[in-house]
Amino acid sequence: MSDTVPGPDGKPRCAWCRAAPEFFEYHDNEWGYPVADDQKLFEKLCLESFQSGLSWRTILSKRQNFRNAFCQFDFNAVSQFDEADVERLLQNEGIVRHRGKIQAVINNAKRAQEIVASHGSLAAYVWSYEPSAPGKPQSASTSAESIAMSKDLKKRGWKFVGPTTVFAFMQAMGLINDHAEGCSMREKAAQLRRSFTSPA
Repeated sequence: MSDTVPGPDGKPRCAWCRAAPEFFEYHDNEWGYPVADDQKLFEKLCLESFQSGLSWRTILSKRQNFRNAFCQFDFNAVSQFDEADVERLLQNEGIVRHRGKIQAVINNAKRAQEIVASHGSLAAYVWSYEPSAPGKPQSASTSAESIAMSKDLKKRGWKFVGPTTVFAFMQAMGLINDHAEGCSMREKAAQLRRSFTSPA
């Protein structure tokens, strides 16, 4: 099967876009472009953890509902959630109602605060795991860097951050340019990375 599929304009896109029409907009405007905003990074880590065992189409269709439910993923606000909030969110039909994953977001919000305290920002921590040189992932779903970040996050007390989840996060947030060879957005991602200053 080809690594690309024709997009709405006839130009090639990554083949995974064929799974759903709404994937093209997400792929063209967000996926694989570098992000340094702590709130956006936290949101993506949370959404990737919610995706575990589900499809990204399910999560993407509910993304605004997730944002509304979790204070736009402001981890300082989410860190204040308590058991009453967990019960409230379990009644929210607009999100994935999984107690463990909801509790993980609240826990991870507190852990994100700790990373900000130790590293200055969540972005500085995340981008410290950017590969020093482009390389092939260890498999289709992990890399040495995603394994290392996953291990460290777990050591810090984060939940639902396995190496596959972290790898998907790194792909989406531009730490690696995983647009397929031939994808019309691959060079755009490369240009954005060249003009991007990694947080220190």
